[in-house]
Amino acid sequence: MLTYYGDGLQGLSAMDRHVIANMGAELGATTSVFPSDAVLKAFLASRGREEAWIELVADEGSSYGEEIEIDLSTLVPLIACPSSPSNVVPVSEVAGRPVHQCVVGSSANPGLRDFAIVAMMLEHHGVHEDVSLDINPTSRQILENLTALGYLGTLIHRGARIHQAGCGGCIGMGEAPATQSISLRTMPRNFPGRSGTQEDQVYLCSPETAAASAITGVITDPCTLDFPYPRFKEPERYVLNTEALAPPAEDGRLVALIKGPNIASLPEFNPLPDALSGPVLIKTGNNVSTDEILPAGAKVLPLRSNIPEIAKFTFYQIDSGYYDRAMQQQGGTSFIVGGENYGQGSSREHAALAPRYLGVRAVLAKSFARIHWQNLCNFGIVPLSFEKDADYDAIHPGDWLTLPKINEEIRSGDRVTVVNTTQGASFTMRHAMTPRQVQMVLEGSIIKICRNCRQK
Repeated sequence: MLTYYGDGLQGLSAMDRHVIANMGAELGATTSVFPSDAVLKAFLASRGREEAWIELVADEGSSYGEEIEIDLSTLVPLIACPSSPSNVVPVSEVAGRPVHQCVVGSSANPGLRDFAIVAMMLEHHGVHEDVSLDINPTSRQILENLTALGYLGTLIHRGARIHQAGCGGCIGMGEAPATQSISLRTMPRNFPGRSGTQEDQVYLCSPETAAASAITGVITDPCTLDFPYPRFKEPERYVLNTEALAPPAEDGRLVALIKGPNIASLPEFNPLPDALSGPVLIKTGNNVSTDEILPAGAKVLPLRSNIPEIAKFTFYQIDSGYYDRAMQQQGGTSFIVGGENYGQGSSREHAALAPRYLGVRAVLAKSFARIHWQNLCNFGIVPLSFEKDADYDAIHPGDWLTLPKINEEIRSGDRVTVVNTTQGASFTMRHAMTPRQVQMVLEGSIIKICRNCRQK
């Protein structure tokens, strides 16, 4: 968990804090906490919810496991280079590189200010002729407020392209950049191919850097522009359109669930057997993301409610033969071997669901990204961590592994025996599951636990 405090917070709006909290996942944090202070009170008041505000701040003299002090006066505009949110340098280090696309927005990060500041910067400067400036509104409410305040008209007049509110280009649903051409994006992640283009060059930056670069046609530090930095002031009241909202039925059991031909029920996930045995279908390196395990994009997202079909895209960005090898197992057990930080990035549960459907019952990795580790437990996949790098090095794709006492061992302790029958070697691995997570894996999934509780 990350907790933020200090005088500098007064300069961060509620939506600014939201962006920082969202990016905490890239640091491995499950939770990021900001105080509920006057800034949050103003945020709620602007949406007619001031009465819901409660002050929540850290107790005087609170202690923390580790403290990092950031002098905000020393910060300069930063940019994440391809193809990881952690590949960060000052914008000035990459300034001057030609840009072909700048995308502002997504469903996750931006608030009204992020779009308004771009419009304000474009008031006297059109978009460069070589650049496509794409506006990806966060929500219909943002779009309506941009319209009411006049910013949408400015964006359109100055050459921006307006897209539908939602995920959009962030996960490759449209706005895919040209191959090996630089695309600046104000989005959370830039893992390889996530944009919808296999050989993409996606940089992550602030709205100010995106706007400055859209104006000049090259990556530009906004501090170097020849006009004053515009200051956006949050409106005291937002336009809140509740006319299109319909309340849910009081009794959900009376609502008919309509399923088209592309919607399939979740497969049944069987309990964990006494022993597991099967081949290693893939061995990955470090920092494999959920986008690489099970991507999104225009081809894949229409299959989101159809696990058998979406499973065909498992690992296809890094190993197009994975699905065929898995199907050759005819539903039998198989394993994945990963490096450090396996499953980083999006919390996409399909990155656990699809491999589970294809027979994966354990992932053996040097370490796990925390959210994906939880998703593996949710769907009955045992996450095991190597104790020695040499054991990871000794495993090869195609090796046959046996976990002879997996059920008994995860019930009684934190070590699991692994036998590599192909190499004639055995070693132990650790798991860090809680008793509840162990129960999920033993039962086959968290869904089975919930279903059993309802039946009682």
